[in-house]
Amino acid sequence: MIQLEKVCSPADISALIGLAGHGEFRDGKTTAGRAARQVKDNTQLAPGAVRETVSKMVQKSLEQHPLFKAYAQPKKFIRTMLSRYTEGMEYGAHTDEPLMSGLRVDLSFTLFLAEPDTYEGGELVLLGASDQTEIKLAAGDAVLYPTQALHRVNPVISGERLAAVGWVRSYIRDPLQRETLFELDIALRSVFEKDGKTPLYDTLSKTRANLFRMWADD
Repeated sequence: MIQLEKVCSPADISALIGLAGHGEFRDGKTTAGRAARQVKDNTQLAPGAVRETVSKMVQKSLEQHPLFKAYAQPKKFIRTMLSRYTEGMEYGAHTDEPLMSGLRVDLSFTLFLAEPDTYEGGELVLLGASDQTEIKLAAGDAVLYPTQALHRVNPVISGERLAAVGWVRSYIRDPLQRETLFELDIALRSVFEKDGKTPLYDTLSKTRANLFRMWADD
């Protein structure tokens, strides 16, 4: 899991919320798998021009975020939607589908659009084998996590939770390989910021490029 700060500017957030206000929201069960439909209670922006505009705005913002690119190594956005939870709505424990539109999905993201003090409850909860992590971020911040993770959205007690959710296919299929490349990227940035383009930087850069070449699923 990794948190991405300030994915969207305040102007972009306002624009996305404005678009949501002009769109039609439908029962979220229509896009859930057989088991997930039993625990899913939210609404989602219906397919059409508004959702297409929202998707493009969200994807562009993520693509411009350096941490997203370094961590996800994105090959393709599989699907992006706008979800809304009002009082009493929730999404019970589930795992996202491994394939969407016939394509493997590696990473899921939630981009929060409502400020956390405007609604009560509605935390995204990642469920581990022996613990759980609750996530409720500022508007414009996002969390990126492995699609295979078991997770839920806590019931919204009051207010409205509005978020963009989506799924990404990475050039790097294996999570450990993806993490290794991400850590190498951090090391490269640190070496360059400290000493510039040195022989150590060149060696690390060559190593990262060769590992990417070995592991990339193009």
